[in-house]
Formats: sequence, C-alpha cells, structure tokens
Amino acid sequence: MTAKEKSSGVLERRGSFLASMRQMTFEVGHFTTTDLALVMNIPRSTAQDWINRLVKEGCIFVKDESHGRNPARYASRSALPQTTCKRIFTTSDGNDVEIFHECLSSGCAGFCEFHHKKAGGAALSVTRDGMIFLERAKLGVSGELHLDTAAVGLASVKKDGPEIVQTIRSIPGGPAYSLSSMMSHAKGVKGVEIVSANGVITGEVRTTALLHVTIGVDDTDLKGCGGATFALSQALMKYLTDSGEVIGIRHQVAVLCQDIPEKTAGNSCSFIELAVEPGAVPMLSAKVCRFLEEESVSEEWGVAIFTGINVPSGLLMLGKKIREERVSLNEVLQTAKHFGVQVYGHNGIIGAVGAVSLKNQPQEVLLDLTNQVVIR
Repeated sequence: MTAKEKSSGVLERRGSFLASMRQMTFEVGHFTTTDLALVMNIPRSTAQDWINRLVKEGCIFVKDESHGRNPARYASRSALPQTTCKRIFTTSDGNDVEIFHECLSSGCAGFCEFHHKKAGGAALSVTRDGMIFLERAKLGVSGELHLDTAAVGLASVKKDGPEIVQTIRSIPGGPAYSLSSMMSHAKGVKGVEIVSANGVITGEVRTTALLHVTIGVDDTDLKGCGGATFALSQALMKYLTDSGEVIGIRHQVAVLCQDIPEKTAGNSCSFIELAVEPGAVPMLSAKVCRFLEEESVSEEWGVAIFTGINVPSGLLMLGKKIREERVSLNEVLQTAKHFGVQVYGHNGIIGAVGAVSLKNQPQEVLLDLTNQVVIR
C-alpha cells in the first residue's frame, strides 16, 4: 500500500467518524465513547482513541466531564462549515514554489496570512490579494517555526513526482481543525496526512505542481472605437478559466510611457496570471490568439506569454525601458525570443511584453510612473 493510499484511507475513516459524531450530536445533543463504539462497530478502546484525537484537533469537544458512573459526553462542533478553504494550488519553477490558498472568507484568509507570516519557517514571503493568500518558498529549504507566537505556519516544501508536498504545523484548536478537516475538502488537494505529537499537529498537504503562466495583452485601442485593453484581458481570463482546466490567479493593469504621440487614453496594458497543468500549456497560445482575433477591436493587438515564477533581470529591464521611453518592435522581439517569451500579433506586442516583464511589481509601481521599478 502506498503512502497516498494510506493517507486516503485515514481521511475516509476520519470522515466516517466525524459524520457519525455529528449525527449523534444532532439527534441527541451528545454522545459517549460507548455510543460511538456501537455505531461504528469497533472496540471501545479504538473509539476512545479517535475521540481523544479529534478532541485534540478541535473537531469535537467535551460537553460533560465524566463523574462517578456517568461517562464523559462529547459533542461535534456541528455549527462549523465543512470547509472555508475553497482551493489550494501550487506552481513550481525549478526550486521556486508558490503556494496559493483561496478562501471563502476574507477574515480567514487574513488570519492565515497573519499567522503564516508571523510563524516564519519555510515561507520566504507571505502576501494576500483579497481572498487569496500566497506563500513563496524553495524546495528543501526549511526554517524555524515560531508556534509559541503564531498558530500555524509552513515548515517545509518538497516535490514528490508531479506533486508538491507542503508540511504545515499548527497548534491544537481552530488552525488544527482547518488542517485536519477543511483543507482535505479544498479543490486541488490530492491528499492530507495528519500526525499529532507533542502538542503540535503536523499535516502534509499534496497538490499538483502546476506552471505559472502570465499573459500580457495590449489592444492598442483605436480612438473612438470603444475598446479597452483591461476589459479584453479580463474577458480572456474568463474564457480560459471557465472550463475549470486553468486556474485564474489575478488580473492587473500597468501604465506605460506617456510620451507616445499615437497613444490612446492612458497607454496602459494588462496581464493575467494563471496556474496551468504542464500538458495544457502547448494548446494555450492557440486559444489565446483565437480569442483576441475574434474579440479585439484593433488589428494591432499583441499578446505575450511567459511561463515561470521569476522574471529574468534582462526582461525586467526591458519592461522598465518600455515604461520610460519609446522602444522599437525589433528590440522587443529580440529580447522576448532570448528569454523564451512567446509573442503573437502586431504592434501591441511591445505593450504585451512590457506587461509580462512587470508582473512581479507592486501595484503602486504598475499604476504610477513616478514610482521606480523594483529591481531584485
């Protein structure tokens, strides 16, 4: 039996126990060790082991302590939702890994962002954009977790074949409940294996290693045509993600050089970021080009497709230059080819390449030309 099969079996058994505990709580208001043993048809000692385990993890609680001949009574935390973790997915690029937690609650996303950041550990950076919080890490690089001041954190990240395995540690209670009973229900999670020892809950969460794909778009709008690059790129994102095969990460707008006489409006471009199965990447460019050919109001549209987490310094410098001055299409094409950026279309390629080269810049840089591009 493989580790994955064992993990799956434990999760199924945990689910069965929790379902029975919830049912008894709904029907009677509580349950005892003997009640659970009878319902699950298991020895009383096994029932007690599971109760102790789930009490530690915060899934159930002691409603009445045992006294005399009266056994302890337990109750399920039935008011808790099955999961507030909508989706967990990961992208990888060599040793670099991005871990995305998409939540159903901005409060929960904020809680996780705060504690993962405070815990330290393997997380090189922790940021949040709305309902998604993002951790960046490197394979095999770990760090000391400070669970004395934080409730949960990332201990380490490794790759196992086509999967990313993130080890998360938490204190008993709410964070442990999320790790043991919520994350396994999130889309994208292939399995969760839980171990409880020395007052710490450790979970290994498995997800597919996806590719981070950034698509830059510049529609080079015609004056009076009613088009808008941001609207076109946002529609493209919806088109690519509607099938569920591609995961949308975010959509952003970037302002480019204003000293271009033929520019329209604010001379801005847009980019979208996606998490894509490696096998789906070759077909992506054809879908993108077909969409832009049909939907763009300008024949000068351009698109750039960059696969990877980090932007090479040479590509970033080109993006900085496109923000500051006129750059020839020939220079852009040569640089794009050198760094493996796929380009399609016409004159809009300049803005599209500029967009993907700026993808890791903070929003205040993307929208305000007075702020300098951050060079790392």
